[in-house]
Amino acid sequence: MIDKFKAAFREEAYELLSQLEDTLLELESQPKNGELINAAFRAIHTVKGSSAMFGFETISHFTHEIESALDQCRNGTLPITKDFIGLTLKARDHLKNLLEYDEPPPPELVAFGETLLVRYREFLSGGHGIHPHASASSPAGSGSPSTAKQGAIEVSPSGGPTGAGGARASDTFAKGGDLSTWRIFFKPKADIFTDGTKVLNLVEELASLGEAATYAHAESIPLLEDLAAESCFCAWDIILTTAKSENDIKDVFIFVEDHAEIRIERISEEGMDEEGRAKRLGEILIERGLVTRADLRAALGSQKKLGQVLVESKILSKPEVDSALVEQEHLKKVQDKTEAAAGSIRVASDKLDALVDLVGELVTLQARLSQTSLELKDVSLASISEQFERLIAQLRDNTMSIRMLPIGSTFNKFRRVVRDLSIELGKEAELVTEGAETELDKTVIEKLGDPLVHIIRNSLDHGIERPDEREKAGKPRKGIITLSARHSGAYVLIQVSDDGKGLDRDAIYAKGLERGLIVPGQEMTDNELFLLIFAPGFSTAKAVTTVSGRGVGMDVVKREIDSLGGIVSLSTELGKGLAVTLKIPLTLAIIDGLLVRIVDEYYVVPLSSVDGCIEIHASELRDLGERRIISYRDELVPFISLRSVFQAGGDEPEIEQIVITNSQDMRVGFVVDQVVGDYQTVIKPLGRMFRDVEGLSGATILGDGTVALILDVNRLAATVQREAGRRIGHGGER
Repeated sequence: MIDKFKAAFREEAYELLSQLEDTLLELESQPKNGELINAAFRAIHTVKGSSAMFGFETISHFTHEIESALDQCRNGTLPITKDFIGLTLKARDHLKNLLEYDEPPPPELVAFGETLLVRYREFLSGGHGIHPHASASSPAGSGSPSTAKQGAIEVSPSGGPTGAGGARASDTFAKGGDLSTWRIFFKPKADIFTDGTKVLNLVEELASLGEAATYAHAESIPLLEDLAAESCFCAWDIILTTAKSENDIKDVFIFVEDHAEIRIERISEEGMDEEGRAKRLGEILIERGLVTRADLRAALGSQKKLGQVLVESKILSKPEVDSALVEQEHLKKVQDKTEAAAGSIRVASDKLDALVDLVGELVTLQARLSQTSLELKDVSLASISEQFERLIAQLRDNTMSIRMLPIGSTFNKFRRVVRDLSIELGKEAELVTEGAETELDKTVIEKLGDPLVHIIRNSLDHGIERPDEREKAGKPRKGIITLSARHSGAYVLIQVSDDGKGLDRDAIYAKGLERGLIVPGQEMTDNELFLLIFAPGFSTAKAVTTVSGRGVGMDVVKREIDSLGGIVSLSTELGKGLAVTLKIPLTLAIIDGLLVRIVDEYYVVPLSSVDGCIEIHASELRDLGERRIISYRDELVPFISLRSVFQAGGDEPEIEQIVITNSQDMRVGFVVDQVVGDYQTVIKPLGRMFRDVEGLSGATILGDGTVALILDVNRLAATVQREAGRRIGHGGER
């Protein structure tokens, strides 16, 4: 039983250390941020207490002195410097290593921990802590922040994952921290519009600080014939739940505080009553000073609703009651979301994988049921089949949503990579992240770690220049690497861009000639040439370093992204920077597909890639000859016959169909015998014998038990492009 509790402690400790790393990296740029210092202290304090409870005495002893140092930081007696942050990051890595062992840990780990504690004591005694000549690298195995595996997913009762430490209900609650609820009254003066102030923008900016509810007082707006369009007649009550401070709220109104009546009041205990319930309407009205307790007792004696009685007795106006009701509804909503955050549970990822497998089997079974009902032409069975199909679709969507995680959990790890590597290379660089809330299947996220590390390392080593070089080029000394993510249909677009020197076309061309990847005199587009950097062993570095130069890295990126069914594309400008874009499917388990037939074999085209379908007579195809291009929506689209690609026998039908797909930022058509229709596709991996077959990415089982192969649209599209290029090169295009 104790082993089970130790496993739970380790899992919680890993999560706390991950949060600690993020906090320390933020603290490095905001050394006087009290909330961040407290967050770092709480993380270490929790690890210390839990480790002592479960017998991890070495960890408890080690964290005690770190806690003392962070406590002095909280008190303001110990300044937070870059050296102190670097030391604490090393201590965090050391704790992660210690967690891998039961007591007692290996002697070399204990000894390394003591060297770190010596430096903490130097800080506490007023010394410098870390000396330039003391590198103090961690012992082998100090975890790289790039590839930490997701061992479990925290799931809220509503069915979605909570991410790295909060509820999925909204970003405000997902970020956790100390939330407060504020009651804000904002009444602009009538002439506020005359200086160009946009009042609604202020209300929207305030709402963006957290979870907000607003009530607009419009009772002062006159009739249309008396309305002065340049005057403001509205006022707003805003109820805001946020982790921000009162000063942050005041900052929203900093330019209009002399042109408006503004009242900001904190609602005690996040708007809850003494028993932890959302406050009732009467309590809110008393807090606002709108009614007395005597008025309230008299109104409560009626059988009517409280608000109605107060309005009818002219104690309050209807807007005053309506505004209080908006506040009450907001507080109930806050309570529900807080409870949802507190009620989340931790589920082992292998259990979720097993659940997805079972849902996949149900999807296959449902396809068989639908097929059987069609063959038997039984109305009752068809009705059951349709209802079963709807339920399976809902179960599939809910199950897949549980596996979806915000990619920010992966993004945060790369801040440490950029920090450590820029110090090693003698460069100044900062990582900026965008779209961290974008969600991806956990399996996809796990496989993205290595490719993104290689791209970021490449940007730092080859892209970002040294500070003096950047100054000579008229750039800021500090380079910027931007890591962003956004949804695009059934895909996620992940982009790593930098403001470095970009790709040198001439250097890449020369290296391609040297490596035999280019024939002398061969004409290549910029995109074709730049994609050579993904070739195995390709590197333009003049010397081999500990970071790069052997041509290993970018080929790993291409291989991993291809294995995910994704696409890599580049855009660059010499002297301005490089952007590497990864187009990744949202999930690798169950997809919507388009089922097509060629002779007696069935294939599935991922529906997310399909743009449309057109019919074409066999005689028209023959007339086209070598010109495999057809007009589609005022665009010339190249196409290829899948019958030829897969060398299928049999006679061609009189009327064939072309499935038009979007791939590699262009349209490509695939000729098939018949388009059967939409099909929920459970992706099964191909066996070892068929794994390297060009143009296939997996298989699925149809309703009648036969196997259909899933097409790799990207690779097939590349084949079409190569053939089109050869035809153009040989004058085949007329």
